[in-house]
Amino acid sequence: MPSQTMISKLCIFGEVLFDHFPDGKSVLGGAPFNVAWHLQAFGLAPVLISQVGDDDAGRKIRQAMTQWQMDSSALNTDQQYATGRVDIKLINDEPEYDIVSPSAWDSISHHPAHAAGCEFLYHGSLALRHQHNRTVLESIMSSKAETVLLDVNLRSPWWNRDQILHMIAACDWLKLNIDELNLLFPSNASLRMRMQALIEQNGLKGILLTRGSAGAELMSANGDWHQVTPDRAVEIVDTVGAGDAFTAVIITGLIRQWPIETTLQRAQLFASKIVGQRGATVAERSFYQTFIQQWSLQ
Repeated sequence: MPSQTMISKLCIFGEVLFDHFPDGKSVLGGAPFNVAWHLQAFGLAPVLISQVGDDDAGRKIRQAMTQWQMDSSALNTDQQYATGRVDIKLINDEPEYDIVSPSAWDSISHHPAHAAGCEFLYHGSLALRHQHNRTVLESIMSSKAETVLLDVNLRSPWWNRDQILHMIAACDWLKLNIDELNLLFPSNASLRMRMQALIEQNGLKGILLTRGSAGAELMSANGDWHQVTPDRAVEIVDTVGAGDAFTAVIITGLIRQWPIETTLQRAQLFASKIVGQRGATVAERSFYQTFIQQWSLQ
């Protein structure tokens, strides 16, 4: 039998933007948007709480969401600032990112109806780089979502350790990568000891730690620890958005109440397929159909 969704409303809070590359190409993205895109494909109907400008880029985002049958009721339009953009430059073959500020998503308008009944809330840390959104998110979280997942995304100069620690203390599940863990919590202790200490100090339900080609680890509050590694034969075309793909499946597993080990394996499998594609999301529904069938998501 197909799994049953155990919540009535899933909310995604944060940025939606276009990445602009040196060759003139632009790609729709932003971690929260990418996560919401995948969740929509998996049939979880997320509500994306974000903001775009009154411009061509904003209209393209609305059009893409409509074509993907996403709920855009909480996607507001900003009359002052432009739709978010990231200008990417290659310096010695390494990308450098200019996350333009301020952008429309830096001042997300909040209507209580958008967050009313949110039982699962996902948000990243980048969207909270300015005080306005931090205040808005606090208002949304006052609705007492049963589960809050924080996706740490450290982009200089847009993060502050004390603010990140405050976010961690307010969430239930924490997702971050190994570099972010080392920046926030430098230590000579083992990874498992560090993850366990974070859980105990912040009252977390669990931590998801991604490690690139080394895979990922997940530890829950009861001390259960699971690890997964990608298949060495995985063809890599583009690693952008791999973490967002991983997170989307983790959220799906938490909501569908899959066993943790199953959830982690499926997240790694999906992320491995995404890195074989160009871009962080895929606009062909056939790409998702195999996962939908195998995971009984119809």
